[in-house]
Amino acid sequence: MKTTENNTEKYKLAKKRVAEIKGFYTHLTIYILVNTFILLTAAGLLSGHGVSFEILSWPHFISPVAWGIGLLFHGLYVFQFKSGFIKKWEERKIKEYMEKDMEELRKFDSEQD
Repeated sequence: MKTTENNTEKYKLAKKRVAEIKGFYTHLTIYILVNTFILLTAAGLLSGHGVSFEILSWPHFISPVAWGIGLLFHGLYVFQFKSGFIKKWEERKIKEYMEKDMEELRKFDSEQD
């Protein structure tokens, strides 16, 4: 029975990990698409008036830079570059949820008797 519980727990953790990685790649794809559109529009490439890179100024780069910083932290989190604080917090939360699930299971088992 212990082996089955361990396999179930490992499966849940692996599934969560895959979902986190998928979320990061979705975030990255949207970042690339949106910011490419913004910069091409700012350069005049989509307006049909020809390319004019002289009009690109700092305001055109605020979105890619700010969003890029957020994307960087998302990637660091997903790919396990976590600080000690985050690791300890995650471990506490996992333990808390596991204990809560065990309490509910015990309560359910006692109601069945």
